[in-house]
Amino acid sequence: MSPESGAGCDRRGRGDSGDTAPYAVEREFEDLDAVITEAGGSASVIGFSSGGALALEAAAHGLPITRLALWEPPFNLDDDGPRRHMEYATRLAELLARGRRGDAVARFMTLVGLPPEMIAGARESPMWPALEDVASTLAYDAAVMGDSRVPVQRVTSVTAPTLVLDGGASPPSLRDAARAVADALPDGHHRTLEDQTHDVDPAVIAPVVAGFLDGDSTSRVVEPGLREGPPGDRDGREA
Repeated sequence: MSPESGAGCDRRGRGDSGDTAPYAVEREFEDLDAVITEAGGSASVIGFSSGGALALEAAAHGLPITRLALWEPPFNLDDDGPRRHMEYATRLAELLARGRRGDAVARFMTLVGLPPEMIAGARESPMWPALEDVASTLAYDAAVMGDSRVPVQRVTSVTAPTLVLDGGASPPSLRDAARAVADALPDGHHRTLEDQTHDVDPAVIAPVVAGFLDGDSTSRVVEPGLREGPPGDRDGREA
């Protein structure tokens, strides 16, 4: 892999990646570490949504990450956030255990604010079977998010320069969370991309991230999985 190259990796259960049971967030650290090793032993890492939370936790876990770029990691700053996240994760696990994969996808869509009529329409769309196929990974996203709060104590150990980005058209909760993550990091930087939503335009974010990574011109770039669950994914990966 050349110094200017990058690699995208599908997270467990998505795209071309396997899904060996039992799941644990630590296995995702190992997956990312294997890709970084193949890339040359260290890398810059870009993560979107829950993939950003995963990249942040991986850096705190000690992976050889030289720089981080995070797009809207969906932490919750509300006092009631942990309770609501636990309720969601518990209900999700119940639905998946009963084989109700479609209902699990619908529950996620409700969580992110899609109206019932849009969810009903999605159920009738050609994409629905593909969403059901990766429904189990929604539980992985929930696990990656911990109790949904910014893991302030852990991220203080992340010394890599980190750019946390949000969209000017995103919900205030996501923008506030991005700012909170940047503030918690020893070398955190925050920037808002005007007119962007959570489904950021690659043509808008790419030059911003590239400019940030230019601060480490020898770094390989690894992108560990895309968004928080299948309804927002383009194809389940970041490449």
